[in-house]
Amino acid sequence: AFSVTPYTQTGKGLPNPPLVSGHKATVLDVQFHPFNQDLIASASEDCLVKIWSIPDGGLKETLRDAVQTLKGHGRKVGSVDFHPTANNVLATTSTDYKIKLWDIEKGEELISIDGAHANIIDSLAWNYDGSLFATTCKDKKIRVFDPRSGKITAEGVGHPGVKGSRAVWTGKRGELFTVGFSRQSDRQYALRDLKGDISKPKASANIDTSSGKMMPFYDADSNLVFLAGKGDGNIRYYEITDQEKSVYFVSAFSSSSPQKGMGMAPKRIVNTSKCEIVRLYKVNNKNVVEPISFSVPRKSEIFHADIYPDAIKGEPSTTAAEWFAGKDAPPVTFSLEDGYTPPAKSATAFAPVVKAEKVLTAEEIKAENEKLTKRVAFLEAELVKR
Repeated sequence: AFSVTPYTQTGKGLPNPPLVSGHKATVLDVQFHPFNQDLIASASEDCLVKIWSIPDGGLKETLRDAVQTLKGHGRKVGSVDFHPTANNVLATTSTDYKIKLWDIEKGEELISIDGAHANIIDSLAWNYDGSLFATTCKDKKIRVFDPRSGKITAEGVGHPGVKGSRAVWTGKRGELFTVGFSRQSDRQYALRDLKGDISKPKASANIDTSSGKMMPFYDADSNLVFLAGKGDGNIRYYEITDQEKSVYFVSAFSSSSPQKGMGMAPKRIVNTSKCEIVRLYKVNNKNVVEPISFSVPRKSEIFHADIYPDAIKGEPSTTAAEWFAGKDAPPVTFSLEDGYTPPAKSATAFAPVVKAEKVLTAEEIKAENEKLTKRVAFLEAELVKR
């Protein structure tokens, strides 16, 4: 289960708040729909992905009925990631080592990428216009995919440590910023250019010797990347530039309260009168959500266009059908000078698809058995290498 609270609501919450509770096992990931603030996708150990619609006025009672249930993964689902420009397109990853792309309105799995990963997928990240996505994996490799063909367009060795790694794209720059661990278990970052060998970073450095995984967040407007350490109270931020060094340490936010989770608010809700450029939301060990604001020191409260380029508006550039047919489009943007007004609640017509169970012939069963036998042999060989 998980809870949903308006970000404008502050202070002590209810002792037993209403929850979103419809999975039969632990919820592993959630994400808001980028174009409909009332929809949330959730992934769970029960092998299902569910889409939830938050009623007008917020939750008044526990929500148990999802508007859509996506079935297809054979093992627990670890992540859900909405497409940044195409409406109702969702990518999911699972410990069955598969990536699936869904049209959530129709409830259909339209693409499945199988066999590309030999181990658990740590993270998936879409690029600026959603024409590519990148994954990090426990086999210590970074892969970049053409999502519609399923082909790998770039692949290389990532961080050498045994702990998990993550990746984020650097907006229009088109580079990958990754975080992970060294062989000596130092936390480290790397900036990788897709024009060359992604195994050889443009810039890299060890950060510290803490054991918690890093959570990276990139602000495309300021070219700042924020690194929050899980289990500690530090948030370091770096500027990515076109200079020879590429990555410069700017400063760090420190707190005695450790964080166990972190999220970045969309730019459209920042307070421009206070020159706020980034707002992170931190979950501490007491399950309290704390906003952490990063602002540029300016004396005047007028709108500063130099620190606020046009921001992503939260409206789709394409439909799901257009995107799956091959259309790419940049995000819709707008000026923050006049503030942001949320669009009216859209009426998405969810249509779950009931698929009949296919009866396999003897030859098909034999072919599937051979395929699975080869897969087991491959995985056993990978274990021997370690």
